Amino acid sequence: MCDYLTQNQAIQLDKDLMGKYCYSLSQLMEVAGLSCAQVLSVEYPVEHYPTVFVVCGSGNNGGDGLVAARYLQQFGYNVIVYYPKHSKDEHLCLLVKQLEQNSILVETEFTWHPEVSVILDAIFGFSFKAPIRGIFKEVIDKINNESIPVVSVDIPSGWDVEKGYTGEGILAPKVLVSLSYPKLGVRDFKGKHYIGGRFIPLQMQKDLGLHLPYTTSSLFTTLN
Repeated sequence: MCDYLTQNQAIQLDKDLMGKYCYSLSQLMEVAGLSCAQVLSVEYPVEHYPTVFVVCGSGNNGGDGLVAARYLQQFGYNVIVYYPKHSKDEHLCLLVKQLEQNSILVETEFTWHPEVSVILDAIFGFSFKAPIRGIFKEVIDKINNESIPVVSVDIPSGWDVEKGYTGEGILAPKVLVSLSYPKLGVRDFKGKHYIGGRFIPLQMQKDLGLHLPYTTSSLFTTLN
């Protein structure tokens, strides 16, 4: 069993992690991104899915994707990153530089690569408010029209955080990696559902009275 969060609860949890519990944003992103990369590598082994297209939004969800891209390259994947709206945040800028230093292609113009075998969706996170606008609507429509498997970070991009799929967004990701705790909108998610981003300290779990289902030392575990 695992508890599910409302949008406001998820926002407050992040604030508390970086306030009362003394975590930095860079710590949270590193653990979250590594968790997502590990889940993808388990579900889609590099031997059969060699090329990953990582689609990143401009916020923290996109930052998780940038971290995941670095680890995926270390795991042996050919990685292509689409990051059209670069944030001016210092840490996110450093994440982009890390990718460039490792010769990972970071694109700002949307180009479809036919060799892509799996997609990591790191566009919108739990702060998303509808509707989907601009370039990301085109990108999501393209993803939905392809038969390539999608792994979504925290919540499928474009879904209502509390109501789930309401007619727009990533239609049917095969895999979801909820971070910290899953959100109400994915309670009935039909694909393979993992929880990752194992950065909730024990004291915080006790303070909030929320349960996490980990039974091993892994950074992720399955919810279904």
